[in-house]
Amino acid sequence: MQKMTRRGFLRTSAGAAAAAMLASTGVSKLLAQGAELPTLVTSIRTLANPYHNTWNLGARFFAASVGAEHVTLLQEGNSEKSIADIKAMLARTGGKMVLDVDPNDSPDCRPIVEACKEAGAFVVTQWNKPDDLHPWDFDPNYVCHISFNGVTSGKDTALALFNTFDNKGGIVGLGGIPANVPAIQRRAGLDEALAENPDVELLDWQIANWSETEAFDKVAAWITRFGDEIKGIWAANDNMAMGALEALRQEGLAGTVLVSGVDGTKLAIEGILNGEVAATVGSDPFWQGGMSLSIGLKAAMGEFDPATEPKEHREFYGTGILVTSENAQEFYDKNILDVPVIDWDDIWGRVTGQIVYE
Repeated sequence: MQKMTRRGFLRTSAGAAAAAMLASTGVSKLLAQGAELPTLVTSIRTLANPYHNTWNLGARFFAASVGAEHVTLLQEGNSEKSIADIKAMLARTGGKMVLDVDPNDSPDCRPIVEACKEAGAFVVTQWNKPDDLHPWDFDPNYVCHISFNGVTSGKDTALALFNTFDNKGGIVGLGGIPANVPAIQRRAGLDEALAENPDVELLDWQIANWSETEAFDKVAAWITRFGDEIKGIWAANDNMAMGALEALRQEGLAGTVLVSGVDGTKLAIEGILNGEVAATVGSDPFWQGGMSLSIGLKAAMGEFDPATEPKEHREFYGTGILVTSENAQEFYDKNILDVPVIDWDDIWGRVTGQIVYE
């Protein structure tokens, strides 16, 4: 568990700038009226993954902007640990907490939501949940579920990758955790791209569980097995893409065989700028980490009633950005080199539609 108070965070000049620049005016008004802040809690997989690390940074920046205590819970890929840690925080805070959680697996979402509802806490979930679990079934505590269209991300990155070898040749693919919704959707997007490009062959597919290390090992084996039959490597996230890229580098193939990923991390964008990565999709994890807590906090403090919001504000897709060589420098300058400037009161500003289930 990582704990961050406002005082500790503001010891850094970056934190002080963020607090001044990104404050939530709505929450500030409530504080001026004597309202008490609940504890803000972020539950994510690991800080070793650059994507989740940036997510946590956004959460810390938002918490600092309103002067709230922030606690980070790390799942480390363990569903039982994740649920137990959240229940322990509910007990510690007496339910006076706002939780933003990326469930380790989709089935984990239900017991987490039920525990929050029972304790009176407010919860926002991201990425993973069962299709038959809906926020409006747990009003008002289950505030919303945020995701991104994984099919679109998987397809768009695949098409960009195919273009690097003129849409003719073999690729290999790296998948995320099988029960993860984004892993399933992104593979579906890859399949759509393959169906539209019959001259591109999927030589092999392996699950690498979002892991850079696992991806490295699998790609090293593929290079030995397939050799120059491999024209590109598609990965369901940037972490695996970076593992694939390192395996290519060790064989002198980086820049000749390109990779693709999803998440818009610093290393992936730098890979595009270096001519080693074909594409990624930025979901802006900084926004995800901070805005989810902003939405949950506003609900907890009565700024809005989740039960009265339309369903497109309860289960929605955020805005993803396809990043290729054409826009990588601009994306890097605005989202990597600089701290993103976000209006934390614009809680529905990046809604791109209600989530659709097949």
